[in-house]
Amino acid sequence: MAVTDLKRSQTGRASAGTPRRRKPTGPQKAAILFLCLGEKRGSALMQKLDMEDIQAITRAMSGLGPIDSVIVEEVLTDFTDAMANGGGVVGSFSVAENLLRSLLPPEQVDGILKDIRGPLKEKDLWARFSSLSENVIANYLKGEHEQTIAAILSNMKSDVVAKVLPLLGQDKMQDVIERMIRMEAVPHHMMQQIEETLQRDIINAGAQPTTAEMHQKMADLFNKLDRAAFDAIAPELEKRLPDSFGAIKQKMFTFEDLGRLDAMDLAKVMRGVPGNTLPMALRGASEDVRATFLGALPGRSRDMLEEEMATMGAVRGRDVRDAQAALLDYARQLADEEVIRLPIDDEDEMF
Repeated sequence: MAVTDLKRSQTGRASAGTPRRRKPTGPQKAAILFLCLGEKRGSALMQKLDMEDIQAITRAMSGLGPIDSVIVEEVLTDFTDAMANGGGVVGSFSVAENLLRSLLPPEQVDGILKDIRGPLKEKDLWARFSSLSENVIANYLKGEHEQTIAAILSNMKSDVVAKVLPLLGQDKMQDVIERMIRMEAVPHHMMQQIEETLQRDIINAGAQPTTAEMHQKMADLFNKLDRAAFDAIAPELEKRLPDSFGAIKQKMFTFEDLGRLDAMDLAKVMRGVPGNTLPMALRGASEDVRATFLGALPGRSRDMLEEEMATMGAVRGRDVRDAQAALLDYARQLADEEVIRLPIDDEDEMF
C-alpha cells in the first residue's frame, strides 16, 4: 500500500507551506460547473451531451474531492461573488451517481459507474470487510501506517470501528483517532489503491478464522452435540489434542454451568422455559446442581417443582438431554439479549 504517498498527501500542506495549485483539466472544469449548477440544472445540461462526454465528466467529478473556492472562482467567473461567499464545492462518487440517475436510464448509469469505480463497488468491499471479526480486522491493520489505518476506518461503520480501535493498543488508537479527526478527503487514486489492496489481502484470502474463533466454534458445536456422543469422543481428543481440547472445554457452556449463574439470573432462565422442561431437566441433574436450581426459587415455587419431579415417574435419558438443551438455549438467548450474563471461564481475558 502506498503509505508514503498517502501520508504525504495528508501532511504536505503543513510541511511544504502553500501548495502549488494544479490547473484543472477540461473535464474537471466541466465537472465543477455541473456541481455549481446543482442537480436540476446540471441534469438538463448533461442531457445535451453525448455518452463519451458524460463518462469523462462523471469520472472527473468522482475524483475531485474538496475544491478550493479560488479554483472555483477561476473556473466560474460568472459566479465569483457567490463562490467567495459560499466557499468551495465537494465532488464525490455519490454526488455523481445522484446526478446521473436523475437523467439516464438505470442500466446506463450502472455501466458508467462500473467503468469509473470498477468491480470494487459492485462487490460491496467495505461492507464485506466490515463484516469480518474485529480481531481479524485489527490484526490486519496493525501492520499498516497510522494514516492508512485512519483512512480505512473512516470508511467503516462506527460500531465496527469502536470494537477495532481498542484492539490496536492505547498508543496506536490515540494516534489513529487524532488522524481521523484531522483527516481531509483522501485522493481518489489513493483510496482506490487501498481498496485494491484490501480486495487482494483480505477478501480474496477468504478471511480464515483465528485459533480462538475456531475453538469457540467447536465449543458451540460440542454444546449441542449429544452428550453420549461427546463422552465417547472426549477421551481420545484429550489424548491427541490436549492443549486445543482443553481450551475448547474452557469455552464450553454446559447444563452444569447454569448452576454458576447468579441466583436472579438462574431464576429468569427457569421461569422462561415451557411445560415440564424444568422438572425433566433436573431429573437428570446431579444432587448439587439440583440443589442450586431449587435454592434460586422462592419457597412455594420450590415446593411445587419438587412435587412435580416426584410425580413424573421414570424418564428417558433423551428427554432429559433435550430438556437440558432447551434450558441452555434459552440461557444463551437471554445472554444475547443482555438480560443475564453467562459465567464463561475466560470472560475477563484480555486481548
